[in-house]
Amino acid sequence: MEPQKKPRSRGIYLLPNLLTTSALFAGFYAITGAVNGHYEVAVLAIFVAMVLDGLDGRVARMTNTQSEFGAQYDSLADLISFGLAPALLAYSWGLSSLGKLGWIAAFVYVTCGALRLARFNIQHAVADKRYFQGLPSPAAAALLVSLIWVLVDNDISGRAATYTLLLVTLISGLLMVSNIRYHSFKELNFSGKVPFVVAVIVMLVLAVIYIAPPLVLFVIFLVYTVSGLVLTARLIKRSKRDKKPEVDAH
Repeated sequence: MEPQKKPRSRGIYLLPNLLTTSALFAGFYAITGAVNGHYEVAVLAIFVAMVLDGLDGRVARMTNTQSEFGAQYDSLADLISFGLAPALLAYSWGLSSLGKLGWIAAFVYVTCGALRLARFNIQHAVADKRYFQGLPSPAAAALLVSLIWVLVDNDISGRAATYTLLLVTLISGLLMVSNIRYHSFKELNFSGKVPFVVAVIVMLVLAVIYIAPPLVLFVIFLVYTVSGLVLTARLIKRSKRDKKPEVDAH
């Protein structure tokens, strides 16, 4: 009788998963900051998680270390960093003062983030790489936490600020599970050569961000959020225009 062979354990790629773990740590750190009332620290930790989340996928593709494990691990980390952490930050800063309405809004945001990531996981193999379906969870998180950063940085509080935060929390959450298209920018080649003017534009953008980081980042992600509505309207209009000749031909 032949001895049974032990199943071979499969390892994981270190570098991309290390970046994903770092993003997860940043998300967890943001949660602890929100719970302890360190709102600016929590906001910055979520932005750090965004940077690391953008790097892990690119590093995996560049080093040919993509794996199904890495994709699933990345989604779980995203749920913590861009779903749970922003919602808890919003709840700790102001939504808690609204009672049940506040925690329901925070829960809706987290649930929409989870649904968004689940839908992405099952569609990413067949989806058009040029566009995201629904607002990406990192962009939704950035919109929400940059608003909180603006409010904290300018010492703005009160019912108006809290209800504004409530509205942005609900809208950003629902946009994640919408069918609105957003540019993915995956067609951009960061490893190739670019015109010199691009370097100048990047330098100017960084300089503007440095002048007033909370406000500029909020405006950038607000513009990106609105851009999806414009892009979707254009795609629908183009689709109707392409179908019109076929109808006329009959």
